[in-house]
Amino acid sequence: MNFTAIDFETATAFRNSACAVGIVTVENGKIIEEFHALIKPPNNEYNWRNVQVHGITSNDTRNALTFDAVFPEIQKRLQGKIVVAHNESFDRSVLKKTMEAHNLEYDSLNIAERWECTMKLCKANDKYPSGKLNECCRVDNIELKHHEALSDARACAALYLIR
Repeated sequence: MNFTAIDFETATAFRNSACAVGIVTVENGKIIEEFHALIKPPNNEYNWRNVQVHGITSNDTRNALTFDAVFPEIQKRLQGKIVVAHNESFDRSVLKKTMEAHNLEYDSLNIAERWECTMKLCKANDKYPSGKLNECCRVDNIELKHHEALSDARACAALYLIR
């Protein structure tokens, strides 16, 4: 099984405000590579609600690269791959909106319009109390530091592998 799991954290309610990304590459059912980066969001502005969720602040991203500088690393890991996310509509939207804000073409990634979604898979399985990532991980004893992008991407990959 070959795929790439991805998770974004955002600085504000705007989907073009990516402030962190975690990417896990899986080949033949094994994690072969991990990537994590903090990303400086537009004007390095944060909403307190988002900070409350993930703990990333403007101090953390003051010297971070902007999305367009991080994008080549994202692109090489996603290009032409099956992409998996927990709540894929959110992460896909963050990627699309942030790419759009930096004049980057989503179609250049050559990935599906809709991604695989572990939240939907969990919701469809009675063994999970809900589709929430932390609850799904608890059921399957998957280690998780919730809302840390790389940990969320790792957990998403693990859930997809056991589906």
